Amino acid sequence: MEGSISILDQPGRLASLDPQSMKHLIESLPEQLREAAEITQSVSLRAARDIGAVVVAGLGGSAIGGDVVRAAVSGQLHVPMAINRDYHLPGFVSSSTVVFACSYSGDTEETLAAYQEARRAGAQIVGITSGGRLAELVQADAYPLVLMPAGRPPRSAFGYSALILLGCLTKLGLVPDARQSIQETISLLAALSARYGTGVPERENPAKVMARSLHAKLVAVYASSGLLDAAATRWRGQIEENAKNLAFHHLLPEMNHNELVGWDRPAELLRRIGVVFLRDTGDHPQVRRRFDLTRDLLRQKAGVVHEVWTEGDSALARIFSVIYFGDFVSLYLAYLNEVDPTPVTVIEMLRRELSR
Repeated sequence: MEGSISILDQPGRLASLDPQSMKHLIESLPEQLREAAEITQSVSLRAARDIGAVVVAGLGGSAIGGDVVRAAVSGQLHVPMAINRDYHLPGFVSSSTVVFACSYSGDTEETLAAYQEARRAGAQIVGITSGGRLAELVQADAYPLVLMPAGRPPRSAFGYSALILLGCLTKLGLVPDARQSIQETISLLAALSARYGTGVPERENPAKVMARSLHAKLVAVYASSGLLDAAATRWRGQIEENAKNLAFHHLLPEMNHNELVGWDRPAELLRRIGVVFLRDTGDHPQVRRRFDLTRDLLRQKAGVVHEVWTEGDSALARIFSVIYFGDFVSLYLAYLNEVDPTPVTVIEMLRRELSR
């Protein structure tokens, strides 16, 4: 009897909730990474010796790609790398700075403003986009341009953004060749898709089970300030955009120096919070202890507490493994909230008002 079957296990119901198939966009991430790796092979960038800093100018899904790469190459990249989510660039940007102007649509106004500042500063600019005004400017100014496939929500193109950026850093001679870790990541995500996909029943699907436990709750995501800070940002954004469900995130150890005290009141509200800890065995030993102690404290306060551990060997694979799980959780939360995961109506309304 259909009434006794979980909504998450009703393909017809999910198709009606998801007419633009965010489901397909999430499940096909391994193929997106494979395509992105192929795109980078054709990128023509010369290694340079005078690079003193790297800045990724972007917002939303484009910025997340930068966050992921920055975390994945930490320890390999020997110049500072900043992710710039603003109209203005840092004051240090100069001719020795590589500025990646990243906008999936090509029309993100903050990125376009930052591009003009980079141009005036004489920075070494690389454009990464699917088209729009940014592509026009980069081509007119004769800077290198990397185009990615158009026609999807920007947040579902972050795999392109991340791997194209990583490929560019490799071509510039700033990081070692990452083909092995990219292949590991693609293979791992293909396996995870088979584990978390919509065709796997809720009773056997960890992502569906977690979404069920987080349903009707404010979601708090905590990670370490090292490898998984980008993953925490991604979890929060995906839950908010796909499930239309408020979430927040913080990083350890900083969270232990402020936010932890706030977990005292209002007690009735704290019980409506679902907590997710993103964890990696490579975290600093004291950070691992902090996670354990914080988890035990919050179990006494929150409605539910979960831990999600990385899988894989390379830093890139471990980051993507946690992000991918969160993408599926956000999708299933959208279905449980009975909302279409694709539209972001309020963001589009804000953009229209700003463009007047």
